[in-house]
Amino acid sequence: MKKLIIALVIVVAIGLTAWKLSENKKVAEEKVYRNDPNTKVLVKTGKVILQELRQPQTWLGTFEPNREIRILAETNGKVVKVGISEGDRVSAGQLIAQVDSDILQYQLLAAQANYDETQADVKRYQNLTKGEAVAQIQLEKANLAAKAAESQLKVLQKQLKNTTIVAPFSGTITAKMFDLGSVLGAGAPLAQLTDISAVKLVINVPEKDILKFKEGQSVNVATDVFPEQQFAGRVSMISAKGDNAHNYPVQILVSNSNANLLRAGMYGSVVFDNVLSASTLTIPRAALIGTAKQPQVYVVENGKAQLRDIQIGAGTNEFYEVIAGLKEGETIILSGQVNLENGILVRE
Repeated sequence: MKKLIIALVIVVAIGLTAWKLSENKKVAEEKVYRNDPNTKVLVKTGKVILQELRQPQTWLGTFEPNREIRILAETNGKVVKVGISEGDRVSAGQLIAQVDSDILQYQLLAAQANYDETQADVKRYQNLTKGEAVAQIQLEKANLAAKAAESQLKVLQKQLKNTTIVAPFSGTITAKMFDLGSVLGAGAPLAQLTDISAVKLVINVPEKDILKFKEGQSVNVATDVFPEQQFAGRVSMISAKGDNAHNYPVQILVSNSNANLLRAGMYGSVVFDNVLSASTLTIPRAALIGTAKQPQVYVVENGKAQLRDIQIGAGTNEFYEVIAGLKEGETIILSGQVNLENGILVRE
């Protein structure tokens, strides 16, 4: 009897559990959202259009001076005159520094006197050899002495010239490393001279794009400091060697002006407007769902969203080229796809 009661309790408990689970399932199913097939989903649409597909391509670089050198002393001595200050604008041939040259001038006077004497000896021996008063060898020795004296004179003249240090070209003194009374040695740095009458924009171009540039090619250059202005540039150099990342330095020469002065170290960019397709079917990027390998779009047909497989080609920041799957003028859905199913009613 006791076993029968226990069995009945177990059966009743199982029954109650099954009934409770069934009731819970009904409640859960009632709470599940089901699309009303007659309710239209709000979407935004667009058209498949035929257009030229363009993609601007930009290369960013930094401006460098057209010319920049470090002026060095070419002789030893003390600076007795300073012709520049840091930041000065100088012209070609303008004095940078004058080194004490008194001793060289004295030596030059002696060398000049020696040279004059040897020239006089040559003339004297030439006349004497004509009358056979002296041997030919005496004239040859006089000529050799004259050449040695001339060489010594020219060396001193060159050394004297080197005591006057001048700017080799026009530019701006961007650094000055000496002062009045400084004692210089040959090779000592004096100043840095920078020429920005023109500037060079240096950009790094990837291997796949390097053939777009030719030496002498005219290009437009944009800058951040003058955003409203385009500067005319010319490709002046294309490197014959790339770096480890297969990028090739390209120099673009840009004329400078006082009105819109470009300075070394500023950023500049070159923009090419590449035509990817002359005339092709396109859709906005927003219309695409799925992946680039398996692209799909929703097309509106008879007021319903129809999911369609397509093939895409080149792309820009805004559009994709459509190779197959769509026709010009068809209506596609641009937003609201997350709420769509194939065949559902839509409205704009």
